[in-house]
Amino acid sequence: MGTPATAAIPGEMPHAALPLWMFLPPMLLLLGGCVSHPVAPTRMQSPEAEIADSPVVDTQTLLDIPTLVSRIADRRVIYVGETHDRYAHHLVQLEIIRRLHARGRPLAVAMEFFQQPYQEALDQWVAGAIGEAEMLRRTEYFTRWRFDYRLYRPILRFARDHGIPLVALNVPREVTQAVSRKGFAGLEAAQRRWLPEHMDTADTRYRERLEEVFSRHPPKTRERAFQHFYEAQLLWDEGMAQRLAAYLKAHPERQVIVLTGAGHVAFRRGIPNRLQRRIRVPDAVVLLGAEALVAPEVGDYVVAPTPRELPPRGLLGIFMKDTPKGVVVEDFSPKSAAQVAGLRKGDRILTVDGRTVRDSIDLRLALLDARPGQQVELEVERGRGAHTERRRYTVTLGAPPRAEHR
Repeated sequence: MGTPATAAIPGEMPHAALPLWMFLPPMLLLLGGCVSHPVAPTRMQSPEAEIADSPVVDTQTLLDIPTLVSRIADRRVIYVGETHDRYAHHLVQLEIIRRLHARGRPLAVAMEFFQQPYQEALDQWVAGAIGEAEMLRRTEYFTRWRFDYRLYRPILRFARDHGIPLVALNVPREVTQAVSRKGFAGLEAAQRRWLPEHMDTADTRYRERLEEVFSRHPPKTRERAFQHFYEAQLLWDEGMAQRLAAYLKAHPERQVIVLTGAGHVAFRRGIPNRLQRRIRVPDAVVLLGAEALVAPEVGDYVVAPTPRELPPRGLLGIFMKDTPKGVVVEDFSPKSAAQVAGLRKGDRILTVDGRTVRDSIDLRLALLDARPGQQVELEVERGRGAHTERRRYTVTLGAPPRAEHR
């Protein structure tokens, strides 16, 4: 797979500003700078001071991805912080993994998007013991993460094809959701087993950054709601740091590439500093997206890839439900392609182009690479008991709304 055109710069720019990539030539570009004692940007400044502190990029010192990899190749841990729905970010992650793997050092890839109880399914996937559908089924990917699987599929397949271990980093969603509602004090005994052994609440800059994020939410019972929000974020970061530390100690020969949302690694105040508290290792923070350019301290490198979009998906236009007997059509979206073809509510989908459909994961994978306008053959079962019949329909897949193309 080709490398997307890219720029990497230390820092983050205001969301209202135009993205940096608009001002860069269409080539692979990158600027890096390392910092050893990061501090969060000053929050209260005059407009003049804010303008004076605007990051300036020296285009004469921009690097490329191969140079970036050569600079970070000796680090034990490499964080590559993403915006989850940006396809170009995942292409850059894959390129970094591919180039590090080519250097011959044993690798592992740790992922936020899989939760710790499902590690065994990832191990079996990499070992070739189970297929893609079974891995997605056992990790509950489509209910626990939900971002378009096509974004991550190339990385997962590269890891399997080359025997690169995958590490499930995240704390179970049920626990973080419970903390966000009730705080640590409200956890049940079975949930408390997921709390890290130690959680650092002394980092005031970390709390201040979360307060700034929380202040954008609609006002409610502000103080208690924020405390629960803070505790959930703390659990998230400390839990992933503890899991990562345990893997590093158990596998001292492996270099680990950590794929998470940028907010978990920016300014080193999410996972990185909490990992260093548990185990001292040389690391590097790479953030993806020119909007990450707020200050040199935000990370060691900022990569600004030229935007790339996944091809639009071909859609049946149905709301489906998993039942003991299979996938049942519950309802239709407006202008549903399946409804136009003749499907009805209550139909059970048996096959897509001859592929057996046992559950919604089988159906999603059968249509994963389908495009709008493509025709697929569906076999459905309609009715109940003695009045059950099988029917076949040719469906011309519809296009997603514009907002779903990303």
